[in-house]
Amino acid sequence: MTEPKVSTEDAMRVAVIGAGGWGEQHARIFSRRSDTALVAVVGRTKDKTDARAAAYGTQGFTDIDAMLDAVRPDLVTVCLPNEGHFEVTKHLLERGTPLLVEKPLVFSLAEADTLLEIASSNKVFFGINFNHRFAEPVQRALAAIRDGQLGDPVFATWRFGGEANYGVSPHANLIETQCHGLDMLELLFGPISSVMAQMTNKIYGAYSTIAVALEFANGAVGTLLGSYDSSYAYPDSQLVELNGTLGRAVIHDTVRSFSFQSVGDEVAHVWQAGYFNDEARYFAGTFDRHVDHLIPALRDGAPPPVPATAGRRALELAEAIIRSHQNGERVGTLVTS
Repeated sequence: MTEPKVSTEDAMRVAVIGAGGWGEQHARIFSRRSDTALVAVVGRTKDKTDARAAAYGTQGFTDIDAMLDAVRPDLVTVCLPNEGHFEVTKHLLERGTPLLVEKPLVFSLAEADTLLEIASSNKVFFGINFNHRFAEPVQRALAAIRDGQLGDPVFATWRFGGEANYGVSPHANLIETQCHGLDMLELLFGPISSVMAQMTNKIYGAYSTIAVALEFANGAVGTLLGSYDSSYAYPDSQLVELNGTLGRAVIHDTVRSFSFQSVGDEVAHVWQAGYFNDEARYFAGTFDRHVDHLIPALRDGAPPPVPATAGRRALELAEAIIRSHQNGERVGTLVTS
């Protein structure tokens, strides 16, 4: 049975900025939840925005301030082209608007620090959608680590590759896509303390494939391989392997499967979504799971489940990787506390 929709007066009022492909996932989620009401969609093109708004039973706007004044949302989500986040996010924070933004936060640490300073000064709820964290295999990997099944961390690998989606920055792959990997590796294995990078620009004239050697503060080591010269059609486009002194955990394609194997045991224990478990196998559903934590946090006055500072941290690591490649040397001292 479908859960009845609460009244608009009781539901959290959400506006979505962005009428593109992933912006439709924002509209889908907030229009269908029992505890939220989608009160606006904001886009740059009137016809496209009005069509999106009509599809989800809400109002379309092409002016952010007009939207804020007209509908007074409790939360605004921002899903714009990757290199167009700063000005819109800054304006919303200056207006004191609670925010959930898509990754990457921005493309420079100076801009990231400006945003975080405004959010702190205005005491604004400010989260970022690192939705990979909420995939079932990732949650199972975290549980295995927490429960001591993996033992002491030894090494971790992240591989993520698909087709190109280039904007202006030659480091788009690293900053806008591999930010998921940097965030994920620190979530699972703790702070990264040093990086050493190799990159290639042989296809696009931009750094479309990168390989990074990593050191963690706990003494473990790791690798990150990210590419726009591959294909999302390939199996294991995304692969995470975690090795510890007691076992090995592997995540396949974020949501496809999870396996755990103890040292010396030739039998692996495997999770994959069952026949009726469409929710767990649906990649966009990782965003739904994030929102399951986000809305209660906002309602209760708690911090976001994934704060925008996580976006800054991924960018800090990306900039260290860029310096490593430019200077041909290891960049360390990436953990300050």
